[in-house]
Amino acid sequence: MSSRPPGLSVRFKLTLSYAGFLIIAGTLLLAVVWVFLLRYVPNRPIMALGGHVPNQGDLLRAFAPAAAWVMVFLVVFGLVGGWMLAGRMLAPLARITQATRKAASGSLSHRIWMPGPKDEFRELADAFDTMLARLEAQVSEQQRFAANASHELRTPLAITQALLDVARNDPKRETDELIERLHIVNTRAIDLVEALLVLSRADQRRFAKDSVDLSLVVEEAAETLLPLAEKQGVAIETSGEVTRAVGSHVLLLQMATNLVHNAIVHNLPEGGTVWVDTAVGPGSVVLSVSNTGAVLAPQLVSTLTEPFQRGTKRIRNDHAGVGLGLAIVKSIVHAHEGTLSVVARAAGGLTITVRLPVAPPHLPTIPNR
Repeated sequence: MSSRPPGLSVRFKLTLSYAGFLIIAGTLLLAVVWVFLLRYVPNRPIMALGGHVPNQGDLLRAFAPAAAWVMVFLVVFGLVGGWMLAGRMLAPLARITQATRKAASGSLSHRIWMPGPKDEFRELADAFDTMLARLEAQVSEQQRFAANASHELRTPLAITQALLDVARNDPKRETDELIERLHIVNTRAIDLVEALLVLSRADQRRFAKDSVDLSLVVEEAAETLLPLAEKQGVAIETSGEVTRAVGSHVLLLQMATNLVHNAIVHNLPEGGTVWVDTAVGPGSVVLSVSNTGAVLAPQLVSTLTEPFQRGTKRIRNDHAGVGLGLAIVKSIVHAHEGTLSVVARAAGGLTITVRLPVAPPHLPTIPNR
């Protein structure tokens, strides 16, 4: 909470400003009238045939009370009218303040929906509504992510506990089998934690930006995953041209590795294919990864970039991953100010297209590592 002492309200300040401006304008107008009348009124008394001709003294005695009443009227009218006008002008601001307080209390579903023509207050209210909508979506996504992450982290711990309980209750059990299963479970837990750290790093956008050749990054990822592809009976076909994107080599390599890994694992049982292509478009570079596989419904495809979503079923084998592959890809793409599209192929499988900003010529190029 702020320790600043309370000050004058904006409405009161505006009222004083309106009244002060009106008084100054009235004073200037009366001064102009006074100067104008003085030009046609003599300074000394003049006797004429018809009687006494008014002079400046007579004019002052007649003008001063009228001017005083006019100033009193302007003060009262300025204060009352200014108070009402300021209240009317600040009414939209009161609605925005009320919505801000509701948002601060945790109610992100409230919207201002400011009526009327598009003015400064309407633009502010619309911008605030847009911000609330984005915050609500992000908070909902983070809540789902936290729930899913807690569940995924709890699973290996529960399996470890169960294995240890079995070993404790059965002292004659072979320890080699127990150690091997514990090693697998522990490896999966470590992979999950590392994936969460990569996801957090991408979301925070804390990385240096260099010129990275996506074609070399793709070759490095494909070469690393070639033994897995051979084991799964999947062929990898790469093609394309030099595509220099702006970003982090480490994160872009992680992105390409995740895409190719997912394309290999979520494929046909045997005889599958993965196609990886890089190209240069107008103002952007394009990375496309397609694979064969099962036919997927559009409703399912739209959820694949959410954390802990896995195709048609939750695959549990040595290469299934932790369900964060495409979620990490999505975060890396957004951190690089790019776009990601996931489309189901009619023959089965997916086509995932990544568009990233092209690197400017002056940016240094990071060599392939």
